[in-house]
Amino acid sequence: MTPRELLDVAKIPGTNDELRLFRRGGDFMIVLDRNELMNSRMSGSEEALATMTAERLKGRAAQHWLIGGYGMGFTLRAALAVVGDKARVTVAELVPEIIDWARGPMTELAAGCLDDPRVAVVRDDVAALIDDAQGDHDAILLDVDNGPDGLTRASNGRLYSARGLDAARAALKPGGVLAVWSAAPDPRFARRLKDAGFAVEEVVVRARSNGKGPRHVIWFATRI
Repeated sequence: MTPRELLDVAKIPGTNDELRLFRRGGDFMIVLDRNELMNSRMSGSEEALATMTAERLKGRAAQHWLIGGYGMGFTLRAALAVVGDKARVTVAELVPEIIDWARGPMTELAAGCLDDPRVAVVRDDVAALIDDAQGDHDAILLDVDNGPDGLTRASNGRLYSARGLDAARAALKPGGVLAVWSAAPDPRFARRLKDAGFAVEEVVVRARSNGKGPRHVIWFATRI
């Protein structure tokens, strides 16, 4: 078996934890402690986060999307393929090295998505951008952690709290969609979405684009 090569380490702001970027052959992995958060071979559910959001926003012109967490860029690249030429996509990424890795060792994987003129990268907490927005976004896509039961940063919990969901709802245009990725189901979070005044749809998707791999969950919450 080809050994894993450690390429770089990045500290997660506000914590004592570190993300590690590994390469094995042509594959990349981002790891926290013993948890593999991302793998370049598993892109299906992250792509579905974008494509299935777009399906729910058909007919809207010049959409403005906010994506929380660049990761390996799967969601961003899928979004750019479906949002149209007049769309704007803002990507909030808290860990600067994630963007550096995309422009460095994972340049080929990024496929130029960060240089697309429709894209603006903000190196900040997506929660801060949500708090500052009022009816600005057609879609907010959150893939900043392992889901509502966070692994990487305790403060991510505010995104999934009742207060955080109220802020996300206020940041959306009427009929806009909050799409939330999770590695596992979370019935309590689904109830919080409904309590926040969203129409909620929970969809199970596979981790791999070929329909195989672990089952992940995406909630599509529409501002009524």
